[in-house]
Amino acid sequence: METSPQLRLIIAVIISSLIAFRSYKRKSLDLSGGLAGFLVMTIHLTAGFRFGALLLVFFFTSSKLTKVGEEKKRRVDADFKEGGQRNWIQVLCNSGIASVLVVFASTLTGWQDKCLDSKESRIVTALIGGIIGHYACCNGDTWSSELGVLSDSQPRLITTLKPVKKGTNGGVTKAGLLAALAAGATVGLTFVMFGLFTARCASDVALKQLLVIPVSALAGLCGSLIDSVLGATIQFSGFCSVRNKVVGKPGPTVKKISGVDILDNNGVNFVSILLTSFLTSIVTMTRIKDLAESKPSKLLRSTT
Repeated sequence: METSPQLRLIIAVIISSLIAFRSYKRKSLDLSGGLAGFLVMTIHLTAGFRFGALLLVFFFTSSKLTKVGEEKKRRVDADFKEGGQRNWIQVLCNSGIASVLVVFASTLTGWQDKCLDSKESRIVTALIGGIIGHYACCNGDTWSSELGVLSDSQPRLITTLKPVKKGTNGGVTKAGLLAALAAGATVGLTFVMFGLFTARCASDVALKQLLVIPVSALAGLCGSLIDSVLGATIQFSGFCSVRNKVVGKPGPTVKKISGVDILDNNGVNFVSILLTSFLTSIVTMTRIKDLAESKPSKLLRSTT
């Protein structure tokens, strides 16, 4: 289904306006977050409906999970906000890199959705791989955090494997890691499924798109692990005896648990997304290239 950029822009403005307004009313975004969300959604949907789908799958699933177990999260999270309200900084940290990548990719493809095919363009394949890695990382980190904190098991600091309090940056659980894997796979599945309607691929090239699912699943897990390592080392965590919660800033009533106060949560998210996007772009480009001459039977075996 091919559509002109002009038509996609009109559709994008309408859809982005409705979603941004709805999210603001439901407290998923504050006013600044709603405006930033409108901008990045419009960019994604205008660049291609498949890019918009990746953003929206991340946004809707993450927003939904943020509201699961709110009372339990309120008792643990010192920065808890009703509905998980995100501001413009959080929106851009979680979608800014992808917004740049989709513009570059769409410019190179004439603003038409293309299949992953390194024989046609390795640069476009790498850019699309980076976008997939971006949202696999975002989704993986969010699902891991939102579901991991609800787990009955005690988290362990990823750098030492010592038990830590819930809410500690860099603390991981088995449930959280599995959630990250599933979140990444969801992004990959979304890319493949929407591609059936938005991109025309030759049969051998279409089969290669299945590689996105295991790659994005691993990107979700990898992004969550990178985020945890950064959180445990260059993001401060301490226990406040007054608030009786884990906090992210040092203070006279705060006993240090781990990390140093270099980056806040937004900074950690940005760096982990950047690294995961870069790694996924390389993996996507090289794997598609390696399989460019593969027979369908070999390709199917490589995805399992």
